[in-house]
Amino acid sequence: MKSITIRGIEPPVADMLKNKAKLEGKSVNQFIKDIIKDKLGLGNKKKHTATYHDLDQLFGKWDEAEFQRIQEKIDSERKIDEELWA
Repeated sequence: MKSITIRGIEPPVADMLKNKAKLEGKSVNQFIKDIIKDKLGLGNKKKHTATYHDLDQLFGKWDEAEFQRIQEKIDSERKIDEELWA
């Protein structure tokens, strides 16, 4: 592997590189190599990069009527059958 020296990195930029590398759990060297690969289009592309905050994208969305119907079914299943517990 070749070594490349980069001169003239301003202290604030160097600090940012160190901080970002630390946040990603990488060495500064590895972090910079990853940046270069990404910029050149050689980075490893993750297959599943979407971040979801709920399941709407996986299962669709319910309108109010659907929600009420489903909630009523859930509520009916949560009722205690007194005969079973007597």
